[in-house]
Amino acid sequence: MGKIEMKTPLVEMDGDEMTRVLWQIIKDELILPFVDLKSEYYDLGLKKRDETDDEITKQSAEATKKYGVAVKCATITPNAARVEEYDLKRMYPSPNGTIRAILDGTVFRAPILVKGIEPCVKNWKKPITIARHAYGDVYKASEMKIPGAGKVELVYTADDGSEQRVLVHEFKGAGVVQGQHNLTASIESFARSCFEYALAEKQDLWFATKDTISKQYDHTFKDIFSEIFEAEYKDKFDAAGIEYFYTLIDDAVARVMKSEGGFIWACKNYDGDVMSDMLSSAFGSLAMMTSVLVSPQGYYEYEAAHGTVQRHYYKHLKGEETSTNSVATIFAWSGAFRKRAQLDELPELEKYANALEKATIATIENGKMTGDLARITTMSDPVVLNSKDFIVAIREELEKIL
Repeated sequence: MGKIEMKTPLVEMDGDEMTRVLWQIIKDELILPFVDLKSEYYDLGLKKRDETDDEITKQSAEATKKYGVAVKCATITPNAARVEEYDLKRMYPSPNGTIRAILDGTVFRAPILVKGIEPCVKNWKKPITIARHAYGDVYKASEMKIPGAGKVELVYTADDGSEQRVLVHEFKGAGVVQGQHNLTASIESFARSCFEYALAEKQDLWFATKDTISKQYDHTFKDIFSEIFEAEYKDKFDAAGIEYFYTLIDDAVARVMKSEGGFIWACKNYDGDVMSDMLSSAFGSLAMMTSVLVSPQGYYEYEAAHGTVQRHYYKHLKGEETSTNSVATIFAWSGAFRKRAQLDELPELEKYANALEKATIATIENGKMTGDLARITTMSDPVVLNSKDFIVAIREELEKIL
């Protein structure tokens, strides 16, 4: 069988530690034998980011704007210990955060469902996708410890010198204070990304905040979503037979637990951070969670939802065998290939992407899996494979399908 041809390159963003090791094995076993891969390669490993003063991260995001579709390996966001370990010039920001800011995107995360890995919530039958706003709130907050009695105010000074002031608290003793912000333009992009993704997936969209308590901040999110939906998307949703639904965040949590799934749940930044981890754990594992960054301009960046698997990497460096789950990374590649195929009208490439996912799921459902899944499966006597052998087993299934 000849290799499948591509028209337009993917932007390929390599990463760090054990996921970097898996990245190459996946390419060698599951991609290069079947696809004439065209990619514009960017090494986002921590050493390369340090060498380029993190310019390579920005370049990869700009390349994604050019080509429209990217696939990304997990990367290290350095803390003080990593700065020392890698002898870095400085503590670089999260590559994901940098890329999200440049692409003005929203992160959509969904579980990969496999028979034998059962959700903790018994009535969940379909995936629940979390749409997480990726700007502002607590992640861009300014903070201060208050040493003693005094007054804290929010002050807005306009360019013309006029001021608005709001009392935060009259402190009688020591305490702590935090100031959060967001941007109308970012919230609008978040809303449009969610509406567009819901239409593409033909799924209902839920959005939840706490506007009854936060009558300015959270209510602004609610109002922007409502205004954009009514003006631009209501007729499209009606035609697609899907619904946009708003409720309070605590009501949404209760409804989610009682639902059967099959919808998109849009959350503010912190809510999305927490709820995506709750969903991934309840459905099985972060290693069984897809993640795609979608911009309102139509740029897509696919990645695994998990980190670089540091503990396994240190074992790998010692020559010890690991059994590292590569499913989410494989699905990042398949998602990117599918989107590239759809944009370029390449049915054979889309067929390959679908087959790659089918082969991955079939391997697990046939009882062959990595150690993390073997510990939570309902199957009896699963075969635990090491990192490479699991990918090789997927290749065997893929060859049968293709």
